[in-house]
Amino acid sequence: MIDVEPIRERFLTVAPFLDERGRRLVAAAEAFAVGYGGIAAVAMATGMAPSTIGRGLKELAQDEPSARVRRPGAGRKPAICKDPTLLADLEALVEPTTRGDPESPLRWTCKSVRRLAQALQAQGHEVSRTLVAELLNAAGYSLQANCKTKEGNSHPDRDAQFARINSQVAAALAEKQPVISVDTKKKELVGDFRNNGREYRPQGNPEEVRVHDFLIKELGRAVPYGVYDLAANSGWVSVGVDHDTAAFAVNSIRQWWQAVGRTRHPEATRLLITADGGGSNGSRVRLWKRELQKLANELGLDIMVCHLPPGTSKWNKIEHRLFSFISQNWRAQPLVSYRVIVDLISATTTKTGLTVR
Repeated sequence: MIDVEPIRERFLTVAPFLDERGRRLVAAAEAFAVGYGGIAAVAMATGMAPSTIGRGLKELAQDEPSARVRRPGAGRKPAICKDPTLLADLEALVEPTTRGDPESPLRWTCKSVRRLAQALQAQGHEVSRTLVAELLNAAGYSLQANCKTKEGNSHPDRDAQFARINSQVAAALAEKQPVISVDTKKKELVGDFRNNGREYRPQGNPEEVRVHDFLIKELGRAVPYGVYDLAANSGWVSVGVDHDTAAFAVNSIRQWWQAVGRTRHPEATRLLITADGGGSNGSRVRLWKRELQKLANELGLDIMVCHLPPGTSKWNKIEHRLFSFISQNWRAQPLVSYRVIVDLISATTTKTGLTVR
């Protein structure tokens, strides 16, 4: 009588670490070691079919070991082999305008794998959402967001305008005349609102802020208008409490000149301003031009404004020489008051010597 308990214990010990072929070969090796009656004893100990153990003995008798777990062609047939039209119908649903019906019912709905599976089932295919996901991955599909690549045609004089701005700025700097870049930074809600970015804090103790970004009427919103002096690598920011208007923009330039500009440029006879073409300092804003004329009369300076071509506002020097560093300095800091905003702006510095007032 063959004692099957030791065989069962040995097999159960190694079985979790083996694949299908490994279990078959281990069982065959046990049967071979037992000898006569070994197949029946091992089948009783392991629960495997005697025919499976017999195949394992044949594999052990082969001269060269095989890396295959199953025989060629074993296992279930792929779904696309049993259902030849499945993949084509799936691609027609995913891309109805190019491969299928432009009036597909999924043309204007979310193409989740669950909806795709339901649509295929309605066509008579036996599929699950898991199978749909596997087929999409195998066909080279993946979840992708929209990609901003299409651009409108550039204005034919765009490069010429940049060349003119560059020559004007270079000439003014060579003559030691002040050149400033101006713009309005993004308006910010004042209060305990979330601010993008991260900062170091004790683990599990993040800054608590409001869930919804609704305007607090008592606090309002901050409107930072910046003036960047190209030659001095210095910034000036006025923080408005109401609206971004042309009068506010020009007054910010006036304050910069009275506080910093006239001391830094005592021999100045003219002022060159570079700005984008929209907003309070837009090229078509008549109030901006009228207020600048008042400022020119008041200061006794010739003021020239060079507007950047449409669609190139981020090329303005103030954007990447001043505003970007302000955003970095107050990242993850709730702007709870105007004093906090002013302090964070004035504390902005860089290794290249940027200072802000």
